[in-house]
Amino acid sequence: MNLILQALPVAAPTIGWVVHALFLSRRLRTARTDRLTGLMRREEFTSRALRAMRHPHTAVLLLDLNGFKQINDTHGHEAGDQVIAAVGRRLGAWSREYGGFAARLGGDEFTALVRLAPDADADAEMTRLSSRLSQPLDTGRVTLAPRASIGLCHTSYRPGAGLSDLLRGADEAMYAAKRCGDHWRPAGAAGAHRTAHGRRAGRPGPHLTLLTPVWRKAS
Repeated sequence: MNLILQALPVAAPTIGWVVHALFLSRRLRTARTDRLTGLMRREEFTSRALRAMRHPHTAVLLLDLNGFKQINDTHGHEAGDQVIAAVGRRLGAWSREYGGFAARLGGDEFTALVRLAPDADADAEMTRLSSRLSQPLDTGRVTLAPRASIGLCHTSYRPGAGLSDLLRGADEAMYAAKRCGDHWRPAGAAGAHRTAHGRRAGRPGPHLTLLTPVWRKAS
């Protein structure tokens, strides 16, 4: 007992620093991670993506949910949060299967970086992703089927392009898909899909529905 008491003054500062380091590490992880989805935030994604782009088969995706405001207005923000969380989980799992990672940019917008061989069937891969994202989700009050518009920009589409150019290409392709009612579009040459100020050239009409109620539970 005496030895323990003698050691306490020496050990206390060390224990304090360990606890403090763990606290800071947790705060840092929280700052880098989106609370709702568990995905990384924009800044962390950018940092990792700049390193990951060294791989020759890099592809960048951008997607957002069609008609997401409708679910918040009709079923409340709690149901909307459940949809965002589910889409985040599904996108994150799909991205890891392709050696990549995903992030939530904010609201109902997401991005991902994956590895796709140039000869991969992009339509089959994006159709598979779209199908996974749109699987029915039981919120407890209503079952909803999320729908997303996806833009894909592979490094082979724009050789030598940096991350910002790839993201811009994916962004333009995503809004082209949204305007045309497609579930995805590949990026073309720079400027192939014109958008307002490089971003959204208008939202689609009401015929595009993201969150289609499948059935409603009895109250």
